[in-house]
Amino acid sequence: MTQHKPYTGPLKAVIFDWAGTTIDYGCFAPVAVFIKVFKQQGVKIGIRHARASMGLEKKDHIRAIAQQPEIAERWRLVKGRAWNEADIEAMYLDSLEAQLASVLNYTELIPGTLETIQYCREHRLKIGTSTGYSRTIMNRVLSLAASRGYVPDAAITPGDVPAGRPAPWMIYQNAMQLGVYPMVAMVKVGDTLPDIEEGLNSGTWTIGVTQTGNELGLSQSEIYTLPLTELAARLVPIEGRMREAGAHYIVRSIADVPAILADIETRLQMGEQP
Repeated sequence: MTQHKPYTGPLKAVIFDWAGTTIDYGCFAPVAVFIKVFKQQGVKIGIRHARASMGLEKKDHIRAIAQQPEIAERWRLVKGRAWNEADIEAMYLDSLEAQLASVLNYTELIPGTLETIQYCREHRLKIGTSTGYSRTIMNRVLSLAASRGYVPDAAITPGDVPAGRPAPWMIYQNAMQLGVYPMVAMVKVGDTLPDIEEGLNSGTWTIGVTQTGNELGLSQSEIYTLPLTELAARLVPIEGRMREAGAHYIVRSIADVPAILADIETRLQMGEQP
């Protein structure tokens, strides 16, 4: 019986998340939309409710918000009944128009994005992406990102595959579209726990992003006003949650990714696997 040898070749591709990782410092665009669509139903939700399930496909995210006991009770008080799937579908459809408007205000590249993409290009790494956005929203995001100098080689959405995160299908589709295998030659970078789960479920290396993402939820200007000791203290529990989720590496921002990619390359050459 032939034994399969560990892969010892080079890294071949990096799959980046979007909001909170490469664009939209603090991941604000989806939050504003979720708050709006629930408000239209007469149900008030806060930022913490909106952020709790970030990283999921948007309809799944709306459902996850509605499933929170506090929100489910508010819905019952306002509507006189429990929410149902027709409500979720209606809010999702309402969210699409709001998202199209919202992304216009939240597509600035996070500092370090272009430099990291340049590193990938110089090291012959293909660049894929996965997201919780629909194809319609993603096409708008891609256009705006391109105008700022960021053009990935592949951009897969939940509608392109059987299911969004934490399922591995978007990463598998990236691999097929990019012509890359094995999965250990790929790295997933994202700022949410579903991002990390997506990477682990697909067999890639995973890098969790803390400072620029949803878990912290602060804008770049808000970060600059925080004392360094307070910022570090706020990042500790986020790092803990990502380590518990299984992230292989944790960084503050995409600017820190090149050094990690170099380390993973070395580990692969030594026969290590994620």
